Amino acid sequence: MTASWVRAASPGFPARLREIPDSPAGLWMRTRLAGAELTESVWARPTVAIVGARAASGAGLSLARELAWDLARRGVVIVSGLARGIDAAAHEGALLADGVTVAVLGCGIDACYPPEHAELARRVECSGVLLSEWPERTPARPFRFPQRNRLVSGLGDVLILVEGTARSGALHTVAFAVQQGREVMAVPRDPHLPGSVAPNRLIRDGAAPAMGAGDVLATLAALGAPGREDVARAGRRLRPSIPASPRATGDGDSTALRRRVEQRLSRGDGITSQQLAESLPGTDAAALLAEVLTLEIEGRLVRDGAGRLRVSADA
Repeated sequence: MTASWVRAASPGFPARLREIPDSPAGLWMRTRLAGAELTESVWARPTVAIVGARAASGAGLSLARELAWDLARRGVVIVSGLARGIDAAAHEGALLADGVTVAVLGCGIDACYPPEHAELARRVECSGVLLSEWPERTPARPFRFPQRNRLVSGLGDVLILVEGTARSGALHTVAFAVQQGREVMAVPRDPHLPGSVAPNRLIRDGAAPAMGAGDVLATLAALGAPGREDVARAGRRLRPSIPASPRATGDGDSTALRRRVEQRLSRGDGITSQQLAESLPGTDAAALLAEVLTLEIEGRLVRDGAGRLRVSADA
């Protein structure tokens, strides 16, 4: 899709970013939406930014994907930075829910960093928005990512830290969120798990715990976020975050799905979640996500730094 320059005074510019310090004069955007449809479908909806470690653990990736999936299916827009690890998992979760997600780039609007996320960027563009402060042919450089991060936090009504060490770069985004007056939440973690230090310290220091979508929806409603009436209704009819695997009730359909997933992943060098879904036509997206998450938690599947799934060597 062709990139468009949207001035800050334009109706298609996200109103939240007009409020932040160092607000951009405009943004480059790639999206199938335009004008009133863009505002109604994206910027006028409750929005949550999800961030965390690039070198994320399997548990962190599963948590981010599950949380984004559960929020997106209830109409919440998911924002992140398209980076490796937690960012990519958050975008994937929203896409699996057929939801809306926004990716903020740290490079020109025509590029993708990291390059292996080009397909993920294309999917984000089709369902939501890719945006950048920089025009075409602007390379990714380290100094651009902190500038990018202030937009990630600024676009959210709430920012959630899923995983990170004491020196995690995601804490810079948290600092921007605090400066911007955004609500900060964190996913409580077992202190023995990798990446538990940053979220647990945030909770100790006063951040609200995000133990599931219900906590986040309640916070959005209390904040009076756009679309809060819809959010409040969604919060009152909460179901479990991810549908319980039918296998737990002895349903043979889940056993068959597990066998199909493992057979597909045993063929090659690994595939993305989207490629897996496309290779299993007719499979319910929620059931597939639940099965993949279960297999990851059990250690039967692993996900590499590029987000590709494969059967664990220990399985």
